[in-house]
Amino acid sequence: MQDYQQNQKEVINTLEKQVKSNILTFSTVSPVTDFKNDQRICLTSVHIPKEDLKNKIRQTLIEPLKQISPEHFYYHNDSLHMTIKNIRIINNPPHFSNQDIEKAKKVFSKVIPKHKSFKVFFYRLLLFSNNLALMGTSGEELDNIILDLDKKLKAANIPDDKKYLNNRYFFINMTLARFSNPISEEFKKKVEEFSANINFEPYTINSVTLLTCNAVFENRNIIDTWNLNFKTPREKNYC
Repeated sequence: MQDYQQNQKEVINTLEKQVKSNILTFSTVSPVTDFKNDQRICLTSVHIPKEDLKNKIRQTLIEPLKQISPEHFYYHNDSLHMTIKNIRIINNPPHFSNQDIEKAKKVFSKVIPKHKSFKVFFYRLLLFSNNLALMGTSGEELDNIILDLDKKLKAANIPDDKKYLNNRYFFINMTLARFSNPISEEFKKKVEEFSANINFEPYTINSVTLLTCNAVFENRNIIDTWNLNFKTPREKNYC
């Protein structure tokens, strides 16, 4: 568990280095002036967090940052989510059809119930070029789920079209804000301060939702939700 989490952190550190050098080998969402009404949509899967976690994120991170820089787009409680597995990146027109949605639904209905719930350990914030995310390590079951879905989606002729930095040691992230304008130094310093003092209890992901939506979880259509029905063993928080 500890080694696995350290490998996840190394992937996140490499990702951060690419962002800082502006040399990206992974897919990103380009900014728009109106994120809420953005017509670009994706086909993806997420975990929708419980209200107590969403409330803590809003109170301790989002609201204080919003006071400093209210011009950015901040996720509200109803739009906060943890991405599990992308299928089709955002685009207008969409990169998927109704038939693709049905194929994905069949894959998820067979794969997700076979896997176990797992814990997430949020430990830092990460500033991307156009967004801010809360980052977390996890148990190895996240890789098991993603790689199983990858295999079955490819077999169903709907492979994930997103570019990734890595093919193992996937991690959990929650986007908190998106930027259409440059961030200020004050905002950046506050993010660094909050990141150094992240203190969240381990959180258990016990369900996966398949849906279509835009980049900020608006214009969404929930297709179905499946539970990860097996209990996880007690895990220590090594973060």
